[in-house]
Amino acid sequence: MFQGMEYVYEVYKERSFSKAAAKLYISQPSLSANIKRVEKKVGYPLFDRSTKPLELTECGKQYIKAVQQIMSATTEFETYINDFGGLRTGSLHFGGSNFFSSWVLPPMIAGFSTKYPDLQISLTEAKSRELVKMLRDSQIDFILDNKELDLTTFDRHQVGKEDLVLVVPKSFSINKKLQDFQISMESIRNGSFRRSDVPAVDLALFQEEPFILLHSFNDTGNRARLICQEYGFKPRIAWELDQQLTAYNVASSGLGIAFTGELLISRATPDPNLVYYKLSGENTTRNIYFYWKKGRYLSQAMQVFLETVVHTLHL
Repeated sequence: MFQGMEYVYEVYKERSFSKAAAKLYISQPSLSANIKRVEKKVGYPLFDRSTKPLELTECGKQYIKAVQQIMSATTEFETYINDFGGLRTGSLHFGGSNFFSSWVLPPMIAGFSTKYPDLQISLTEAKSRELVKMLRDSQIDFILDNKELDLTTFDRHQVGKEDLVLVVPKSFSINKKLQDFQISMESIRNGSFRRSDVPAVDLALFQEEPFILLHSFNDTGNRARLICQEYGFKPRIAWELDQQLTAYNVASSGLGIAFTGELLISRATPDPNLVYYKLSGENTTRNIYFYWKKGRYLSQAMQVFLETVVHTLHL
């Protein structure tokens, strides 16, 4: 029944016989014949051929679910076999958002790769929602994220925390009367801005200014809205973006105020066009975690990474 499942899975991914055939390097008639053979063994159609793009039938959905379980089990067994090589073979697949993939994960991975040069290590950059799905489907081993994920599905280890900082274009006139509340780049980099004797700015003073927010499904965007709510106002959103770094750069252009994590600011080049303010509130501080799928087999490479990197790392 599952002989030929790779053909069905490719059509499911591409939602097209012609695109799937091209990916598989076979003719479309040959692919169609293979799919029909599988459907004959199953006893029911797997695809609704009346829709464009192709959709799965109810039976097809269950078939794909079973295929994904088979693929996951196969991958886990292959990983187990590789463990006998004592990390001379094997792989580690990481995932992260634009910021973590660009600024945080590469030096961490480089250090681990130097110690275990025979491991195949890859890094996938994507949005958090896509990464969570890939982690759930065992397509990647770890993701580094600042979101709170479902702990019935994932295990995690905290590797740090950060505060959100208000980033304001220097050209905004409101800065002139708030100079006593401005914090330096150096204080953000060394963490001293978090001291209790450093005052937080009253965010409500900025409610008439334009804001650059990330979409609400992004942790930074969601927290920004909650912080504004704590201060009793709804922000005037001039720009709504996907990435923290993009919002930071747009703020540098003088187009609005952004909420930015201290990790990004501390790694960025000092920008004379921006001023920074400490924020207060229950949503300003967030934790940073390495996540992995709960209950999956942890390969030797994953275990060694957890022991030698994750458990000794503190961002």
